[in-house]
Amino acid sequence: MPLAEQIRMGIGVAIERGVLTPGARLPSWQDLAAQLGVARGTVRSAYEKLSAAQLIVASRAAGTHVAERPRAVVRSEQPPDPGSFMGMYQEMTQGPAIFQMGVPAEETFPATLLARIRSHAVRAEARASPIYPDPRGEFELRREIAAYLAVARGIECSPSQVIITGGYSSGLGLALRVLGLEGQRAWIEEPGFPFTRRGLELGRLSLAAIPVDASGINVDHGLRHAPDARLVVVTPGQQAPLGVVLSLERRLRLLDWAAQDSVWVIEDDYLSELQMKGRAAPALASLDRGGRVIHIGSFSKTISPTLRLGFLVAPISLVSRFSEVAACLAPPPGPSVQLAIAEFMRGGHYLRHLRRTKRAYSVKRDALLECLQPQVKAAGSIATAGLAVLLRLPNGVPDTSIAREALALGMAPVPLSTWYARPASGRSGLLLGIATAPNKHLARSCERLCAIIERLSLPRRRARVALPDEW
Repeated sequence: MPLAEQIRMGIGVAIERGVLTPGARLPSWQDLAAQLGVARGTVRSAYEKLSAAQLIVASRAAGTHVAERPRAVVRSEQPPDPGSFMGMYQEMTQGPAIFQMGVPAEETFPATLLARIRSHAVRAEARASPIYPDPRGEFELRREIAAYLAVARGIECSPSQVIITGGYSSGLGLALRVLGLEGQRAWIEEPGFPFTRRGLELGRLSLAAIPVDASGINVDHGLRHAPDARLVVVTPGQQAPLGVVLSLERRLRLLDWAAQDSVWVIEDDYLSELQMKGRAAPALASLDRGGRVIHIGSFSKTISPTLRLGFLVAPISLVSRFSEVAACLAPPPGPSVQLAIAEFMRGGHYLRHLRRTKRAYSVKRDALLECLQPQVKAAGSIATAGLAVLLRLPNGVPDTSIAREALALGMAPVPLSTWYARPASGRSGLLLGIATAPNKHLARSCERLCAIIERLSLPRRRARVALPDEW
């Protein structure tokens, strides 16, 4: 096939499939010819054919652009398979929506201040020498994180132990690569974060779901049923999704077992910076004397998930290994965002932001509870769970169906049943994010949600009433 025809077909197919959208600018035929290493006349010939087919429009003043086309011709992105993990992932992360979890409130975000700091960091990055950055992350940010952890989380670590990551998921993947536990058994919380569960499955670990009660993960249950585990993943500060704190007795029991049997513990420090009531529990890593805890945190819930910025504290024995894997397989985000957050922390803005955010969330939580209490009645029970309100429903009520119907009305409650590894044993319920609860028309949103719950609960109630007659 002639080179000009190959170029024409490649661009034409991209236009037909919607990859190149109407109005998208194409490179000049001189620039593209230099990039492809072909004669300029070859690219010019391909462009002339595309123009004749009315796929592109060329202008001396405006350059070459993709021509406007009927909307139906532009194909949308292939949706995930129904019932797949990516389908659930998109349902849980799309938004913004009312009651959505995992997203900070927009009104508490210091947008102006952070934009100014980031603009300075971007200019500094542009002026810097074009060399590869430290794969462990910028030293300024690692130093600020180590200082913050010492003050606020009770963790004694040096900046060399801190590895900058692309958020919690990136930190989990980095840890799994370093530990190399493929084929081994791992404890997960039941219920627990679905993304963590799927990540461990992709890491080829065998999972043991350990129940969570009012004192956190039941360590004794795990030792009875899965004593051969080589990894434990826990959220001890505020358990996801129930919000309970791992008791001191169980923390010490877990750490003693980990030290004696050479078990690794990954601490997901979920929402510990935003403890809403009582004294914030110290990090599990602050009690670790055997060097078995890998502490993972992020700025997604406190600042913004768009940063894709997190950190990991490696035990001293694994610092070199974490550095090697980060350098070769999991580099951190670009320096500018790291330097911006470092300045944000160094100026005292981060702790000030956390204080204001917790105060705002407390007001939102109280207002949401006040609206829900008179409407729920006998349909379920209400409890706070970290930065969410947990609305428990009677077993059998389809919480996933309720969540999907609510999404069509701009609300995104998370079904509790999806957090269970064994859905048959899971309780039905809805998790309502506090941060994204509306300040206005909150009562109206609660009414619409409760109306959906009442309607989808009716078939179950009727069946329960008719049961004696059927027997």
